[in-house]
Amino acid sequence: MIPTIWLASYPKSGNTWFRILVANLWSNSDSPVDINLIESTDPIASARNPFDQQTLIDSSLLTNDEIDRLRPATYAYAALGETLADPDDPCFPVRFVKAHDAYTFTDRGEPLMAGSSGATGAILFVRDPRDVAASFAHHMGSSIDTAITRMNDADFCLASASDRLDRQFRQRLCGWSGFARSWLDQRDIPVHLVRYEDMLTDTAATLSAALRFAGLEPNPEAIDRAVAFASISELRRQETEKGFREAPRKMNGFFRRGTSGGWRDELTSAQVLQIERDHAVMMDRLNYSRSMADAGGQQ
Repeated sequence: MIPTIWLASYPKSGNTWFRILVANLWSNSDSPVDINLIESTDPIASARNPFDQQTLIDSSLLTNDEIDRLRPATYAYAALGETLADPDDPCFPVRFVKAHDAYTFTDRGEPLMAGSSGATGAILFVRDPRDVAASFAHHMGSSIDTAITRMNDADFCLASASDRLDRQFRQRLCGWSGFARSWLDQRDIPVHLVRYEDMLTDTAATLSAALRFAGLEPNPEAIDRAVAFASISELRRQETEKGFREAPRKMNGFFRRGTSGGWRDELTSAQVLQIERDHAVMMDRLNYSRSMADAGGQQ
């Protein structure tokens, strides 16, 4: 049985970059993998089509809560290898599955992600919330102030609109702090923490550690090759030439700056202070140094 590992992240925290790194790691090509053909990971956990195919139910006829009640069973089923995948598709040693869902429970008390039945573990990607704010605003096509408000809203969800049928199911984010807390504090499956900033500082070492958590022994030469083929400049080049199909509609550039600390020239002092007030406890827990909140004595 191929183990399943959730790639859990609040949006804009490095999840997609990691998946492209893995795709290049497992590719035998002498050139970078096409960013629109990432075959090394399963579709996002909230994808509608795999659910409909597996359950033989038209999910458009169900409410969000009804869908959530069925999601744990579909994840447990997929983790057993009982999927509808093409038998000619490449078989990789680990099922990496992207997830923007916080670790929550259905209205029947079941873990939405099916606990230990759904995966053997999770890699949790986190990023400085001040950098997330600007990137999330760009991702959603909103103002930075709106993004900051949503990052502190425990009830804000992705794909929750009732006036259209989204390609993905509702995803409860629980706020930036709540998302990280939900995964770090659950005790159903082990979690490996990856900070976006560490991926930038030493991509090879961070990728290798995550792969070891997933039960793999990375080849140093293959790691170096994957890092070179998945550089931010390469991802931007490909997106400029042919677009990126995972990007939201009408979004101008999914792979934006790809830096750490960009918030210093994108956020106002008031915005920085608000984020640090909203997320002080989790920022401290994840070793993100606070500036203005500390100076003002805010906790």
